[in-house]
Amino acid sequence: MKRTQSGITLIGFIVVLAVVGVFVYMGIKVVPMYTEFFAVKKALSQLSEEPGITREDPARIKELFFRRLDISYADSVKKNNVNVLRRDAGFLVTVNYEVRRPLISNIDVVGRFNAEQSLSRSE
Repeated sequence: MKRTQSGITLIGFIVVLAVVGVFVYMGIKVVPMYTEFFAVKKALSQLSEEPGITREDPARIKELFFRRLDISYADSVKKNNVNVLRRDAGFLVTVNYEVRRPLISNIDVVGRFNAEQSLSRSE
C-alpha cells in the first residue's frame, strides 16, 4: 500500500503567511480611515437631530459639528472641508475630505470621503 503525503509544505506556508500578513497590514491602515468616516456620518446625523438647528447660523453649525468630531477623535476633517449651504427649509451640510496614510515606502493608501446631511425644520 502506497501512502501519499498531503498538506502544505513549509515554503507554501510561508508564502500564504506573507500574503495574509500584507492584507492584515493594509487593513490596519484602512480600517481607521473608515471608522473616522463613520464618526463623521454619526456627527452629521446627531446634528440633524439637534432641536432648533435650523435657526442657527452656519458658523455655529460648523462649531457644533466639530465638537461632536472632537469626541470621536476624528482629526482628518479640517474647517475648510465642511460646507454649510442654506436651503429652502434649512441647511445642507457637506463634508468632503481626503485621508492619505503611508503603506510601504513611497506607496500610500488614499481615501476620499464625502458625506452630506440635510438639516430641516421638523414642524
